Amino acid sequence: MQLVQQIAFIILAGTAIWLFSRNILRIRKNILLGRDEDYSDQPGRRWKNLLLLAFGQKKMFRNPLVALLHFFIYAGFIIINLEVLEIFLDGIFGSHRIFAMVFSINLYNWLIDAFELLAISVLIACVVFLCRRNILKLRRFISHDLDGWPRSDANYILIAEILLMTLFLFFDASDSLLQQRNSAHYVFPRTGDFLISHWLHPLLNGLSNIQLHRFEKGCWWLHIAGIFAFLNYLPYSKHLHILLAFPNAYYARLWPEGEMRNMKSVQQEVLYAMQPELVPPQAGEAATPAKFGAKDVADLSWRNLLDAYACTECGRCSAACPANITGKKLSPRKIMMDTRDRLEEVGRNIREHGSFQDDGKQLLRNYITVEELRACTSCNACVEECPVSISPLEIILELRRALVMEDSDAPPEWNSMFGNIENNFAPWKFSPDERDAWKNG
Repeated sequence: MQLVQQIAFIILAGTAIWLFSRNILRIRKNILLGRDEDYSDQPGRRWKNLLLLAFGQKKMFRNPLVALLHFFIYAGFIIINLEVLEIFLDGIFGSHRIFAMVFSINLYNWLIDAFELLAISVLIACVVFLCRRNILKLRRFISHDLDGWPRSDANYILIAEILLMTLFLFFDASDSLLQQRNSAHYVFPRTGDFLISHWLHPLLNGLSNIQLHRFEKGCWWLHIAGIFAFLNYLPYSKHLHILLAFPNAYYARLWPEGEMRNMKSVQQEVLYAMQPELVPPQAGEAATPAKFGAKDVADLSWRNLLDAYACTECGRCSAACPANITGKKLSPRKIMMDTRDRLEEVGRNIREHGSFQDDGKQLLRNYITVEELRACTSCNACVEECPVSISPLEIILELRRALVMEDSDAPPEWNSMFGNIENNFAPWKFSPDERDAWKNG
């Protein structure tokens, strides 16, 4: 019987890990559809960002209470993985609490107590977050951006985490109760009661040893199967940020906040128009860029596409956006969600046909409208607020650049300004020779 359980566990674990790996490789291929950009500079600063933004959650602590609750969930995910590793090894080798045979009983008890503290903290935090989303209904959680699947996704994950932590505590409770009864199920010295789960003993006291042992094994199997299911749910969920927040923080943009990156070729043309003496002899032979800005996801950089997958859909960007606050259609969160949705669609298209086949759609206009793009004030508030260094502004600017430079689609006021800059080297309709005329008289 034990051998059958081991084989079943190995099949379950192998299948779950294979499916997860396949989906992660799919996402990686999608991200690499973007233009190449180099983010290998200043590794010291990048590791610092990784530690402060991803591990330390620096930006989250602008709201200390919410940050603390979120930190419990995050710490639970990171640290309880040691407990998951023990379950994994037990499943493969057919052992029971294998780490109790490796560590001293005191150390092992301390570890389990710490895991249980984290588990109850995660459970409480998830209940609070469910209430914030569904009872208090904060403005950024009831936005139409989240209508449909995104809103359900957030609730499903919170409920799943509550169930997983509950199963873990009941597994520990039945385990320690069996130890109190000196069950022959154990082959190592008793570990005694655990810090939190022993409060559940009264609920289990009515069970016989055989029933309690079955209950314990049921909790064990449901817990590990739930973890494998959760693992394979991540690639389809906004909670993929649990993993991608780390590379996203490492590859954070290190140039000054608010700095807009110019196209070198366009920048040079403007410079040469203002100072013709700088034009090199071979300048006329320089290749014209194939595209200006971005119309679809493949025109964006891989870093923009990583942003789209790393988005937590928390809505802090939209809550800080002045255009969104004043009722305009723009929502930076929706920009990231639309980019991810289009990228997934393009990825499916490539997998089905071997290469991308024109589907008559693109990110610009079909997913993100001109009205949204023009509402952006380029204030950088969305970038400043994002806890994982995402930049919706960069995508907006690239799409807007394509609108103006590829499609000649700009409001009359913009066209007037562009004409003045081209002819007068300034946004105003004054000849350069008359620029200082204001001081006369």
